[in-house]
Amino acid sequence: MSIMGSNIWSFIWSFVRIAIVIYVVLVILMVVFQSRFIYFPERRIYETPRIVGLQFEDVSFEASDGVKLSGWFIPTEQPKGVILFCHGNAGNISHRLDSIKIFHRLGLSTFIFDYRGFGQSDGKVTEKGTYLDAEAAWNFLVGKKQATPSEIIIFGRSLGGAVASWLAKEHTPKGLIIESTFSSVQDIAADLYPYLPVKLLARFHYNAGDYIRQVKCPVMVIHSRNDDIIPFKHGRCLFEAAHEPKEFLEITGSHNEGFLTSGGFYADGLNSFISKLIK
Repeated sequence: MSIMGSNIWSFIWSFVRIAIVIYVVLVILMVVFQSRFIYFPERRIYETPRIVGLQFEDVSFEASDGVKLSGWFIPTEQPKGVILFCHGNAGNISHRLDSIKIFHRLGLSTFIFDYRGFGQSDGKVTEKGTYLDAEAAWNFLVGKKQATPSEIIIFGRSLGGAVASWLAKEHTPKGLIIESTFSSVQDIAADLYPYLPVKLLARFHYNAGDYIRQVKCPVMVIHSRNDDIIPFKHGRCLFEAAHEPKEFLEITGSHNEGFLTSGGFYADGLNSFISKLIK
């Protein structure tokens, strides 16, 4: 072999070794810092419903493992029902005032809570913890607020849709609404990182697809074709997995803004579904 040929193969092998090292480092980072890819909590409460003209009750309650949680109960006069709101993986309840206003205009009371590690809730967020927190929120509504399951509509956006689906399979609410939700962490991770063995590495599951198959109440799935974070196919997958009666509401706009940019179409779709539930 010529000296030139030897140098070329040496260069190629060096490049391959560097690529292997980079790949291994990426895998290690994915495993070690996985929770930081999933959760983006904020502690500071920026605003309350009072700033948008709504009266509310600042609520403290406790999960079954003793973690103290925080939330808001926003009542409305002669409510058609109550929304149990499971928010997404970032921010806290103070970032959901636009949704609270929509539900209030539709004649619904709302109970929104922060998962452990978010807002004023104690503890550190984990997947199991978010389920315990949702269970505690349900128990608060049924126990402290004396709401019956036939009055409660569970709503979840993004990661909160997986939590809401889990809760709806554990109990039977009046209805379940999930918006901009992935079918599972493994599925969305495979979309985002196709070059990594994410299904083998994943320590988080949030398997909304499996959960929704076990839900026995009416279901509405909401998703946008323009969702820039969770591809539209995930919403369709969840809709196909759900049992009848079910509805699909296709909105427009981005992952975080779709419910706002869709305006009256979004609110009318919600109202139509909820009106059928309360007949």
